[in-house]
Amino acid sequence: MRYLETVMGIPMSIDVRDRAESSIAARRAFRILGEADRRFSAYRSDSELSRINASGGDLTAASEEFREVVALGSATAEASGGAFRIRLPDGTWDLDGVVKGWAADRAARELTACGLADYCLNAGGDVAVSGSPGEGRPWNVAVRSPDSAAEVLAVLSVTGGAVATSGAYERGAHIVDGRTGVAADSLTSATVVADDLTTADLLATAVFALGPSGAAWAVSHGARGVLVAGTDGSLLGAGELVFASSSASASAGRLR
Repeated sequence: MRYLETVMGIPMSIDVRDRAESSIAARRAFRILGEADRRFSAYRSDSELSRINASGGDLTAASEEFREVVALGSATAEASGGAFRIRLPDGTWDLDGVVKGWAADRAARELTACGLADYCLNAGGDVAVSGSPGEGRPWNVAVRSPDSAAEVLAVLSVTGGAVATSGAYERGAHIVDGRTGVAADSLTSATVVADDLTTADLLATAVFALGPSGAAWAVSHGARGVLVAGTDGSLLGAGELVFASSSASASAGRLR
């Protein structure tokens, strides 16, 4: 059974392969995603993010969820030497690099808590998978080419984990290297495989900001594997990456 809704302005889907009834679990998962959007949207004047930013970023009255997201982002900012950033020069919060993965991870955990074992949650290209799509097979997760939405860079084979990709091909140069204050431009995409989507999303954004050196850094900070595309068309892999058979030969031949 497949469920689809638009949340945070992007299509999000839940593909359930369990034979058990899954509609209630899917509704609960989408409710979590919707609540995160209402709390953290920079485009809603009534969101908690907008309210806190209007006060200059003061966390005195912030919710537990807001503080959790800030803590996750702050830890990644420190670990990356400031390349990953969550605070703007005026003191307000920019939590885009944290919220989607954090919210989707919570939604995936809700699916598991509801008893589902075999599912794929796709939050606008960032994916959390559990179990198998069938016959014990791993899930195949496509990584789009930074050059074209119609092309695939690689297909990763994943069992029980998450895949997140950061790049500038959809939203433009929006990922800033916090060390320099200018848009990161040494990579065209950064994909991270990790145990959970919070970690994968945080690290993917940090890797994109860090550049090629970020691949090895991410593996030492919780990534299972990392695949980055350079501006010269090269691919760099780090950690453990399992490619689906259809893409293994093409991808492996280009890795360095």
